[in-house]
Amino acid sequence: MTENNNTEMPVMNFGDWQRDRVTHIDWVAGEFLPKPGREPKRLTGAMRYATTSGGKRIRALLCYAAGLVTEADEKTLDRSAIALELVHAYSLVHDDMPCMDNDTLRRGKPTVHVQYGEALAMLTGDALQTEAFYSLSMVENPVVAARLLATLARASGVRGMCGGQALDLAMVGKQPTEAELLRMQSMKTGALIMAAVLMGAQSGAWERLGLGAQAGLTASADAIGLAFQIVDDILDCTQDTATLGKTAGKDEKDDKPTWVSLLGLDGAKTRARELHDRALTALAMVEADENVKKGATDRLAQIADLIIARSY
Repeated sequence: MTENNNTEMPVMNFGDWQRDRVTHIDWVAGEFLPKPGREPKRLTGAMRYATTSGGKRIRALLCYAAGLVTEADEKTLDRSAIALELVHAYSLVHDDMPCMDNDTLRRGKPTVHVQYGEALAMLTGDALQTEAFYSLSMVENPVVAARLLATLARASGVRGMCGGQALDLAMVGKQPTEAELLRMQSMKTGALIMAAVLMGAQSGAWERLGLGAQAGLTASADAIGLAFQIVDDILDCTQDTATLGKTAGKDEKDDKPTWVSLLGLDGAKTRARELHDRALTALAMVEADENVKKGATDRLAQIADLIIARSY
């Protein structure tokens, strides 16, 4: 990394960068996953179906964006980004099943259990999860690999995504307090988004960031993760199924607590904007670090802008 922040990052239109990174992670996924036709054919087909059927790739984008802060090499970022996408894909496969959210549409296509059956959907999620950790095990630097493995494991297990999903199931039909909803959403959705930012930065020279920069990245990721969930709640009650690519209005139908049900639509939009501002303030702490190049956090800020723009 540089010893000062006088060198500005190369300028590229955000839309072009976003398309480039989405195309790239789609290619990485296609290369990493078992090839079509490999035995067991239905399982490998379902794994590719679940992972390569589109999506916003927000977690991969955040990972690549955070990697700019620590000048991480692309090979390590690829390992981190695909691991994040595989864990996310596995969580969607399991969440959509009848024993959980019982949804039949995802990204405009039949969900995996509808397309392949419930038993194979369960195996698909299991296989995607283990492949994610296999990807990180192949990171060449053992210290970096161990750090990335620990970050993803914590974010996806009982302290993070799985624990949050359990709390979510327990809240159906209830009226949680704001603190209870915040805890659940921070674990269910926010933890993996937090991991995306941290793993992107940890793929490079994480140890050269000062404590203020590390804290700034963590705080920005926390705000972005919660804003993402609030916007998702807003879209669920304001957009139609064709636009969302999944069943619209399902949270209200299933009597699930959301930020809209707690704060109202206008209140939820206000909270999302406040979190957006908080994320940008935290990113300024990162750029104040003498070892961070000017403009290194621009992509993270632009992703925060993108997330908020979805609600309007």
